[in-house]
Amino acid sequence: MKKLIFIICFFAAQFFVVADLLAQDTELAKQYFGNGEYEKAITIYEKLVKENDGNIEYFNKLIECYSSLELFDKAKTTIQKQLKKKPKELTLYASLGNVFEKAGDAKEAEANYSKSVELLTDDSYMILSLGNSYRALGKNDYALKVYEKAVSFSKKYKQMFAFQMAEIYLLNNDKPKMIDCYLEYVSTTSVNNYNNASYLESVFQRYLAPEDYEILETQLYNRVQENPDNTSFIDLLIWSFIQKKDYKNALRQTKALDVKLQENGYRVFNLAAIAYNEKDYDAAIACYEYLFQKGKTSPYYIDSKRGIMNCRKEKITVGYAYTTDDIKMLESEYELYIKENDNPVISSDLTMDLADLETFFLNNLPKATTLLQQLVETPGLNKVTQANAKLKLGDLYLMQGERWESTLLYSQVDKDFKDDTLGHEARYRNARLSYFNADFEWAKSQFGVLKASTSKLISNDAIDLNVFIVDNTGLDTSEAAMTIYAEAELLVFQNKFQEAFAKLDTLVQKFPKHSLQDDVLWLEAQIHIKKRDYLKAVPLLEKIIADHKEEIRADNALYTLAGLYANPLQLNDKDKAKSLYEKLFTEFSNSTFAIDARKYYRILRGDKVQ
Repeated sequence: MKKLIFIICFFAAQFFVVADLLAQDTELAKQYFGNGEYEKAITIYEKLVKENDGNIEYFNKLIECYSSLELFDKAKTTIQKQLKKKPKELTLYASLGNVFEKAGDAKEAEANYSKSVELLTDDSYMILSLGNSYRALGKNDYALKVYEKAVSFSKKYKQMFAFQMAEIYLLNNDKPKMIDCYLEYVSTTSVNNYNNASYLESVFQRYLAPEDYEILETQLYNRVQENPDNTSFIDLLIWSFIQKKDYKNALRQTKALDVKLQENGYRVFNLAAIAYNEKDYDAAIACYEYLFQKGKTSPYYIDSKRGIMNCRKEKITVGYAYTTDDIKMLESEYELYIKENDNPVISSDLTMDLADLETFFLNNLPKATTLLQQLVETPGLNKVTQANAKLKLGDLYLMQGERWESTLLYSQVDKDFKDDTLGHEARYRNARLSYFNADFEWAKSQFGVLKASTSKLISNDAIDLNVFIVDNTGLDTSEAAMTIYAEAELLVFQNKFQEAFAKLDTLVQKFPKHSLQDDVLWLEAQIHIKKRDYLKAVPLLEKIIADHKEEIRADNALYTLAGLYANPLQLNDKDKAKSLYEKLFTEFSNSTFAIDARKYYRILRGDKVQ
């Protein structure tokens, strides 16, 4: 027994020694090859090929070394000898053709390439190997011939090599065949495969031009008819419609899928959000109405009703192009739904939306205050909803001059949600109230704390106001100018625009050389925009851009002015908007608006933007 164990250990040791030597030779040959020391590499690779006759990697490296040294005859002879031993190894014809091509013999090269395809049989391993060889050599046309011949043997190969064929068709700019192959790739599973469809969406988004989507949709319709159980095709069809912003057809297919899979409407709800974000409010309303009609058992019943109301509000208020009658009609719809739904907890979000409508569009502050007071006192109301209602109510009290009531509500939310974003928001509003009250030192200290907020929006707002206070209190130790400006901002917050204009006039007269000059222009422009007097805002914004280019309001003014021109319901001049956006991202490249400016510029130029 001991003798047997000794023999086993002896041979095992020999095996590991040989394996270690092989690894050393392989690594050394690679190093020589990588350094361009082909003569030294040849010595090792010839030895490795002799000792490992079936190793294609060593053989191919040896041929590469010969070719690199232009030892073409040696390379040909070596391959031809190997072909005599392995006549069915068709990749050798590819290698031989490549050597002839490098040697300048195009005719013989083509002859060998063609022979490899001619001799190809129904052998999946050889098809894969030969196709990979041609792709590695950059001979995509011959790789395609290999795959196409394979498909002639059996349709299974169209699925097996769909991905490889699609990539080659893409390189050849043959979009219809590329699409067909990628869809074949999806069809390898008979049921919905989210990962496959998701991958194709990224490919199509990257490579398809707008005119190619019609080809895609035609092929998808055919695939759906051929294989109705594979919902990946319907998903892709919906995605294609969304890319074209054709939400009507996207909804038609999404509803069909919702019924087919007996889902609860989540796809339709997601589509509604997409349409809403793209400002196609009619399409979003159609989505929400489909969900609302499912009845109170639907998990989206309340959200869909709120979605309908939000869309209707946005539809008539976007760009401030609305009449009082429009708003009154919308108010009636809110009130009707809240009345029909006698559960104030369920309709709480809509109640807050109605309060916003009363506040910002009908200027009925007492009614908005009553709505929010009742909501805050509603038993069983979600704590987060209650906190949001308190913040809105605090703003309303501030608009009506009741500062103590405002700070009381803000402080309650701050206490209840101390380490939460809601608490940070409440703290920010309290700090802003201190700013309105001209208590700049306290406001600065609070804004300084809020700079570390987890909410980027709150943090940025806090930083902006902190910097604004610091920049504009240095020249005037009495802080008189800043006090007047803060009072003007409060008046704007309270929608007392004429009084705000008067306050700003006073500031300019008393402090004609104060650093607040650009801020005065900015606030006046904001008032005109709120009043929908867009043409009056333009010269003010232009003056900031021209005369105060180094001040912090310059990029804000440029971005705002570009937005006014870009909006068809405001100034509606796309060329002017495009020019302003370009100016912003080129001359103010460090601005926080630069990325968005570049995006909108490309959209206005007609580019496809993800």
